[in-house]
Amino acid sequence: MRDSFIKELTKIAKDDKNVILLTGDLGFGVLNDFAKELPEQFINIGVAEQNMTGIAVGMALEGKIVFTYSICNFPTLRCLEQIRNDACYHQANVKIVAVGGGFCYGSLGISHHATEDLSIMRALPDITVVAPGDIVEVTDATRAIYNTSGTCYLRIGRGGGKRIHEGDINFKVGKAIQLFDGDDVALISTGGILDNAFKARKVLNEAGISAGLYSMHTLRPFDREIVEDIAKRVKLIVTIEEHTVIGGLGGAVSEILAQMPQPRARLEMVGLPGCFSSIVGDQEYLRGAYGMSVEGIVKKVKEAAFKE
Repeated sequence: MRDSFIKELTKIAKDDKNVILLTGDLGFGVLNDFAKELPEQFINIGVAEQNMTGIAVGMALEGKIVFTYSICNFPTLRCLEQIRNDACYHQANVKIVAVGGGFCYGSLGISHHATEDLSIMRALPDITVVAPGDIVEVTDATRAIYNTSGTCYLRIGRGGGKRIHEGDINFKVGKAIQLFDGDDVALISTGGILDNAFKARKVLNEAGISAGLYSMHTLRPFDREIVEDIAKRVKLIVTIEEHTVIGGLGGAVSEILAQMPQPRARLEMVGLPGCFSSIVGDQEYLRGAYGMSVEGIVKKVKEAAFKE
C-alpha cells in the first residue's frame, strides 16, 4: 500500500510544486525516490511528529499542500492537539498519512498497534478520514485527498498490499464501493482487512449464505445513504475493521441504525473488542487471535445468522 501511495504522490508532486512531503525520520526505503527526484519538496523533520505537524500547518497556511508521513500512531495520537487546534481548526491543507494501520507492526506491541486512530480522528471536526482497502483504492485515495480541501487523514498498510478490485473503480470520498450484492448479509469493511472480508464472502456464498460486500473506505464523511439502504434490505450487517469496535466503522454504522425507525438488519461487529492487544505476533496471527481472520469472519456471520 505504501508503495502505491508514494508512486501516486510522486506523480502529483511533479505536476504541482506546491505539494510538500514531510517525514518523521522514517520510510527511507519507500521515500528515497521521491526525495531524489523532488529534493525541494521533501523534508525530513526528524523524530518530532508534533513539530512536523506544526511545520506542515505553517506551510499549508502559506499556500502549500503538505503531506506528513510516519508509522500510524505517531503522526496521529502523538500530535493530536496539533492536528485538532492547528490543522483542523484552521482547515489547513495538511494530509496526514499513517502507514501500518491495525496490526501491521504487530510484533512491536501496543505502541505500534494502530487500533484507535480511526475512531479518534473521525471524532474531530473539519477532517476527512480515509482508509482504503487495497492498492487500487490507495492510488485513488491519494489523489482524492490531494484534491480535497482542508485536513485529511489517510490510513494505509505496509508493503505487499494486494489488489482486490479487478478493474477501475469509481472512487469518491464519502461514498462506499459495492463489490458484491447479497440478500442475506452485508459485509462492510474498512481498510486493509478488505482482503479477508473478500475471502470470507466467497466462503459464505459457497455455504449458501448470500453475502454482499462493501468497502467503506471513508469514515468521515460517512456514507449514510448506503447503510440505510442496506439496513432496509438484508437481515444482518457485519462490520469488519482491524481496529477497536468502539467508535470506528462499527460505531459509525450503529449510530445510523440507532436513528432509523425500523431497520430490518441487525448489527454484528468484527474487530478488537475495546481492549489493548495483550499478545504480540505478526499481522495474520493477531487477526486470527481477535476473530478477524477469514475463518473468524465466517464464524461470526454463521453464529449471528441463527440468533433470534
